[in-house]
Amino acid sequence: MPDLYISWSEYNHKIEQLAVKIYQANWDFNQIVCIAKGGLRVGDILCRIFRQPLAILSTSSYGGPENRDRGTIIFSRHLSMTTEKLGARVLLLDDLVDSGISLEESIRWLERHHGANIAEIRTGVIWYKDCSAIAPDYYVDYLADNPWIHQPFERYEQMSPAELAASLLSTTVTNHDQV
Repeated sequence: MPDLYISWSEYNHKIEQLAVKIYQANWDFNQIVCIAKGGLRVGDILCRIFRQPLAILSTSSYGGPENRDRGTIIFSRHLSMTTEKLGARVLLLDDLVDSGISLEESIRWLERHHGANIAEIRTGVIWYKDCSAIAPDYYVDYLADNPWIHQPFERYEQMSPAELAASLLSTTVTNHDQV
């Protein structure tokens, strides 16, 4: 399995590409739900572009060294949202679909807890891996070789607040010395 390294600019550009694909589909959705943590940035940007309410479904399924061990998916008890009830046409977003379990289980969770309000759920991700058991409705990149994706924010998972402070201090000192 190869590795795929993504920079912040690539990451943001891919979110914009996903927004365009969804726009071009001309689907009239009225609710965005993002699967947290990976879908948070995607959901945040798309809710701003489409001006639709954002709800957050917090999940956890990876752990171990470098967060590479897939475990049982755990869901939050409630959907975090600012509207009285969930919209009827839900765009469910995540950063990627790997095995497909998180996406499938999130759909089931939404149907079980909010099914009376939902008429349709469509899914969107940046990366769609071949090994997934589910095909998202919208995606940017199809990855036939199932690479491990290194996203730009992963460095924070290996960093303590003290290490961040030291890093910023050394950058500030270096930049000050260059002036």
